[in-house]
Amino acid sequence: MKLIKNLYNWVLSWAETRFAMTALFILAFIESIFFPIPPDILLIAMAMGAAAKSFRFAIICTIGSVTGAVVGYYIGHFAWLNPNGEFTGLANLFFNNIPGFTYELYNNIKILFNEWDFWIIFTAGFTPIPYKVFTITSGAFDMNIVMFIIASVISRGARFFLVAYLIWKFGPSIKNFIDKYFNWVALGFTAMLIGGFIMIKYWI
Repeated sequence: MKLIKNLYNWVLSWAETRFAMTALFILAFIESIFFPIPPDILLIAMAMGAAAKSFRFAIICTIGSVTGAVVGYYIGHFAWLNPNGEFTGLANLFFNNIPGFTYELYNNIKILFNEWDFWIIFTAGFTPIPYKVFTITSGAFDMNIVMFIIASVISRGARFFLVAYLIWKFGPSIKNFIDKYFNWVALGFTAMLIGGFIMIKYWI
């Protein structure tokens, strides 16, 4: 926990520097592959300091995150399993050292991919579910790359632009709401959206 807290503070420290936008892009990029701190933290801090630039920051965050997601996809596609279907040394390195990666979760995601495909990536991208786990497993399970990119752009963009809009619209007063309730709102919205499509699919 101390390591995570130190990483959290280190991420925030970039908000007041001239390298803030570069740091935001890099953070969004690596978070899609292995980094445990979500880019929202830096995005919020930067938007709080320059609300007029909130949407520019959201664009940078989205591009960085989706670019990293594509790299994560190809790591999963080319470097996750050996020709015998066994985990590679790189895969085991992730499982043993990167928060969020577990063998059990990997197997559970495989089952979910068979049923939901696009919606799994959308849910992981928009909600607090560890996105990096799904970028790599998408490649390992050979999800259609075009569908993967579309789902990533929509979900990551929706999340970051919603954060940017809230700060642009309401200013510092909305920060506590985002910190306490944003993830719950994202989960609720996603559940309603997917629930609506399930109803259309099976009841209409």
